[in-house]
Amino acid sequence: MEQATFELYDLRIDVVESGRPFVCSHQIGPAIEVKGENLYFLNNQPFSMYALAALIPLLPTKQRPLNPADWMATDHVIACPDPHCGAQFRISRTGKQIIRRETTTVVPQDGDHSWK
Repeated sequence: MEQATFELYDLRIDVVESGRPFVCSHQIGPAIEVKGENLYFLNNQPFSMYALAALIPLLPTKQRPLNPADWMATDHVIACPDPHCGAQFRISRTGKQIIRRETTTVVPQDGDHSWK
């Protein structure tokens, strides 16, 4: 039986300027890498948990192949959730991984998915 696999992009989140001053602890440059389900904080720099909370819902979609017409395929810069902070976060795809389904779930692909 052939192993079930899917593709996920590796991501990098960079802190970029918007022309407005920062009021949070953001520092310009690479901040976080995403590989599979894991986050890697770069350079041991602080990263606001509020900004991270705003970014996390977007990351699983950014990791997947998208239709070119989908806004998630083209809009890569996200504003800091603090309306007074000028920081922005650019999400870039940096590589691609082939993930084996068996490493991500125990639910059978063609099995009964109902709750019992």
